[in-house]
Amino acid sequence: MSIKNSFTKSVFLFSLLSTSLAAVSSVAEAPSTVGAHYVPQSSSKVLAPGEKVANLFNLNMTTPYILQRITENTYWYQSGFYGTIFYIGDKGVLLFDPLEQRAEPILKSIRSITDKPITAIVYSHDHADHISGADDLLKLLKKSQKEQPEITASKATNKKMELLGSNIKKPTKVLNWPNDTFKFEDLEVQLHGFEHAAHTDDHSAWLLVNERVLHAPDLLNADQPPFWNFAGSERFTYLEQNLKTADALKWDFFNGGHGNIGSHDDFAFHLKFIADLKKEVAKAMGEVPFGYGVDVAKINAHTIMLPTWYGEIAKRATDALRPKYGSYYGFETAVPANAEMVAEYLYSYR
Repeated sequence: MSIKNSFTKSVFLFSLLSTSLAAVSSVAEAPSTVGAHYVPQSSSKVLAPGEKVANLFNLNMTTPYILQRITENTYWYQSGFYGTIFYIGDKGVLLFDPLEQRAEPILKSIRSITDKPITAIVYSHDHADHISGADDLLKLLKKSQKEQPEITASKATNKKMELLGSNIKKPTKVLNWPNDTFKFEDLEVQLHGFEHAAHTDDHSAWLLVNERVLHAPDLLNADQPPFWNFAGSERFTYLEQNLKTADALKWDFFNGGHGNIGSHDDFAFHLKFIADLKKEVAKAMGEVPFGYGVDVAKINAHTIMLPTWYGEIAKRATDALRPKYGSYYGFETAVPANAEMVAEYLYSYR
């Protein structure tokens, strides 16, 4: 089986798992990290800044997709815990990040609102789980519209796709890195690339200026503590800088690709959580001697010592944070891995 087919099979199995777990609809949702005001999901009623979709976990487990109107023209889509946004203009639709294995439900959600053609697509960054649905979507669109959409990406994303031999449909319009702007009808869209990025080297935030909506998948999961390995980031090093940069932009609604619809309160929570995590990791690093937990009389390679040390540090940091954060979404699975990344950062940069 090829690597590509293996990943496709994994996504398919996840969708089957979600279907088989539909009976969990009675499970109580985790508490909000920001004291959110939840409203029932609606594809017609716009949100007030700070409002979030109620019962999001259960909706992901029991419905084909969730569609929420954010503003007059911008809509938020999520299924299987992956989310994106689309904007409806006078003549066409601008779609951000055609998610992997979700072309049909995304198109169905758009068609439930408008018959206007999808005339533009944006890739936020070169991670297949967020953009590889493009090929399937383009095939579907051939049946319903004459012209294929323009695909926009940053120069950094385009270069990375070329360097790595990506088999995903290539951009047809490339923006300057790290900052650039383009117009979709009357909408101004600003690219704010993270010149020093944590998640991946082409990671970026996209601001729909008129709509005051920010799209930056994998920067943070709103209404949750940081996900495992800080949303699959390649490094922790620049994450706090990236969060502060995005938070300083002028927006009211945030889409992080996972989690709920975000607000500036979510950024404040993440920065506070990270500060607390760094404090507890640093404390544990001072308490746990290097080589702790390793029987040196039984090893013939030193390579076990560093990961064992990090593991004990992560355990102690997680235990210390549990009274304050333990009831929040995914705490037990995410925090140990995040603590190890922070330990590596603190060990490397002094």
